Amino acid sequence: MDRLRISEIFYSLQGETRTVGLPTVFVRLTGCPLRCQYCDTAYAFQGGQWMEKEAVLAEVRKYTVRYVTVTGGEPLAQKSCLSLLTRLCDEGYEVSLETSGALSVAQVDPRVIKVVDVKTPGSSESEKNDWANFAHLLPHDQIKFVICDQADYEWAKQIMDQYRLASRCHVLFSPSYHQLKAGELADWILHDQLPVRLQIQLHKYLWGDVAGK
Repeated sequence: MDRLRISEIFYSLQGETRTVGLPTVFVRLTGCPLRCQYCDTAYAFQGGQWMEKEAVLAEVRKYTVRYVTVTGGEPLAQKSCLSLLTRLCDEGYEVSLETSGALSVAQVDPRVIKVVDVKTPGSSESEKNDWANFAHLLPHDQIKFVICDQADYEWAKQIMDQYRLASRCHVLFSPSYHQLKAGELADWILHDQLPVRLQIQLHKYLWGDVAGK
C-alpha cells in the first residue's frame, strides 16, 4: 500500500528542535498507540484522510521551503511512512521525523533527522520506550525529554548518563506546557550544568495551543 492516512499538512514555523523558528512544512500522520497524559495532538488519534504518497508530495511542493517535518500521532505506526521519508530526502528537503520512541527507528533512512521522544514517568507511558532505538542514533539526531516535574528531571538525567546520550546526539529538555514553568526547568539545567538544549514550544507562545500551527 503506497498511501497514508493524513491528519493535516500545514506550513508554519518550527516550534521545537534545532531548527526552531525556521519555516517548515509539517506532514501529520493519523494514529498513535500511546496515550501520553499531556498529549497536545489527540485530534490525530483518529480520522484524517487517505492520501496517495504522490499526493502528499504534491502538497509539500506547494511551498518554497527547505525543511519538512513528518510527525503525528506516531508516524512510524504507518509502514508507508518509511518510503515517504526517503522520497522527501530524495527531493532535496532536510527531513526530520518526530517519533514517540515506542517503535523501532532501525529502518529510517539515515539522511532523516530522527527526533526521538523518551517518555518520562510523568507521561504515563514510560514503559513503552524502545530502548533499542538508542543503538540507531546518529550525530545529527535528537533525543527529547518532556519534563513534567522534578522527578521527571532527575529520571531524565539518569537516562542521559546511563546511555551517554549527550556524546551521541543532541539532547533536548522541554517543560510540559501546562505542568512546569520553563524558567524553573532552566534553573535546574544551569545548576547542574547539563549539556542539553532547553526548548519551549515556540508555536504555543506565538499562537496558543491550536491545531495547524
